[in-house]
Amino acid sequence: MATIVNNPPSDNSSNLLSTILILVVVLVLGYLGFVYGLPALRQVQTGTQINVPSQIDVNVKQTQ
Repeated sequence: MATIVNNPPSDNSSNLLSTILILVVVLVLGYLGFVYGLPALRQVQTGTQINVPSQIDVNVKQTQ
């Protein structure tokens, strides 16, 4: 004789809660990426300008 196990139906409320939580996390990460990521990418594209003089005076003469 075969044994039949009837499992109870799954609870869908926890499934809906996890979906909403994942959606909120994705929206927050998207917002942070938009606020902080786009200005950082723009700054990388323009580059940083460093002005280096052609001559540097390294004479150190102290008066007594």
